[in-house]
Amino acid sequence: IDALGPFDTDPCANDPRPWDCARHNIALPQNGLSLQWSGFVWMNPPFHRYEVRHWLQKMAEHGHGIALLHARTETEWFEVCWRHASAMLFMQTRLMFHQPSGELCVITKPGPNYGKSANSGAPPVLVAFGGEARDRLEKSGIPGALVMGWNYRV
Repeated sequence: IDALGPFDTDPCANDPRPWDCARHNIALPQNGLSLQWSGFVWMNPPFHRYEVRHWLQKMAEHGHGIALLHARTETEWFEVCWRHASAMLFMQTRLMFHQPSGELCVITKPGPNYGKSANSGAPPVLVAFGGEARDRLEKSGIPGALVMGWNYRV
């Protein structure tokens, strides 16, 4: 967030959350999908495969912000990114989950990962919508592969 911000609106904010991602945070029971977004948007949408496309479509229509997603490039919902995004940064490492207190989440279920930090379970990608978002990804210094100027074919 610090490397990419500041952000004006987070339509998918958690409550409680360890930190604010934007100046204006929309959290349940409000429905960020049905409300008006303003300014530069940070969006970490619900990752439900039947919901994420609606959030991405709204981001594409807004055209001014960055979405944090799983890099599921083959899915139907990711097509919105291929068609409308200005850049994508495929991040080098997985995201680590945190408690509302800010502490790292640790796996407490017995098994091979017991005691390890919990991660998102999939590779992350930051998707830029609009020129300013593309520029912020390019200047962020976040490790990974920055992709711009692709030729999307169906």
